[in-house]
Amino acid sequence: MDSVDIEVLRSAEAWRKAGHRVTFGTIVKTWGSAPRPVGALVAVRDDGQVAGSVSGGCVEDDLVEKVRAGAVAKDAPQVITYGVTNEEATRWGLPCGGTLVVVGGTEETYQALNRQKAKLGRTKAITDVDLLAIDDEVLDILATWDQVAQSGSGDGGSTMARAVRSDARLITGAFSLTNLRSGAFAQLPVAHIDELLKRFERVKTARGDVIIKEGDEGDFYYVVEAGKCLVERNVGGVSMRLAELKSGDAFGEEALVANAKRNATVTMLAEGSLLRLAKEDFNELLKKPLLQSLDMEQARKKVAAGGQWIDVRYPSEYQYDKLPGAINIPLSEVRNAVKVLDRSREYVIYCQSGRRSSAAAFLLAQRGFKAFVLEGGLRGTGGAA
Repeated sequence: MDSVDIEVLRSAEAWRKAGHRVTFGTIVKTWGSAPRPVGALVAVRDDGQVAGSVSGGCVEDDLVEKVRAGAVAKDAPQVITYGVTNEEATRWGLPCGGTLVVVGGTEETYQALNRQKAKLGRTKAITDVDLLAIDDEVLDILATWDQVAQSGSGDGGSTMARAVRSDARLITGAFSLTNLRSGAFAQLPVAHIDELLKRFERVKTARGDVIIKEGDEGDFYYVVEAGKCLVERNVGGVSMRLAELKSGDAFGEEALVANAKRNATVTMLAEGSLLRLAKEDFNELLKKPLLQSLDMEQARKKVAAGGQWIDVRYPSEYQYDKLPGAINIPLSEVRNAVKVLDRSREYVIYCQSGRRSSAAAFLLAQRGFKAFVLEGGLRGTGGAA
């Protein structure tokens, strides 16, 4: 037995011999940052004098009040618990935030453990626990889209808003967590989400349907909702297979951003559905918010501070008049370069006129990269670096 507890017993015996009534308290269970171990003793004399401690001095005053008020059983053991809730931990001033017991399925578990009112120093499972850990940034993204979609899902809301909240195909496809974090909608300004959902149009497709044709004018931006698409380009009279798109992938943005002809043909490989956005809506809700332009002076400062020039022209053009330190990633290869580019760096994209670089910067920006366009391209700066 602890020497302190022996002294408690000696004091209690002396009090009893002097004619006082004595009430004992002993710790039977603790959690987390309890100041005293199981078995620690306290003795409270009927006039309020105390020997020993069970909390480092935090709850003894309450024990004294209970003894004086006759609130403690005199002829049978009684269990008194302190620090079970946040309010009690604060009230009793328990060290390290006190003890909070959280039971699964209760109201307290609706909020994250690290968002409790009282700051937690540490946590410990006292039974078997199923613990759900969610990235806070991910949770905020999901909450934002859910609330915005919910606000537009009433009687006057859009069909797309209601689908985002209830259609499993969308939740696991175009509006999956992966796409909301790093896909087509990752960098969309929050203020535009509701309007975007209103303007998207769902289009049913059949196997073999040609969605966009190389050489045509750009009219829509597409996101694959369900099914697969084949991307092909005509090279020297031969059709070259470039990529296969799946649910959640976007296409058609290059022609819209650069105001150019379609540079590839996209065909449905199976029955499915697409979400499409008209060119005018695309420019307003996606292109303008994501494209950031810099003049040459601003671009130089950006690169001097650690940014990277990216030349998206053909290799032959790049070799002729590339900017010092620039790397060459032709526009047609930008999608593939996403896997190797450093997301922590800033990129300044350029071409001859600004058209191809705008398309490249958009492709990178919508995937979460910090990408900027050299305004007017090399033509607009006289080619000077």
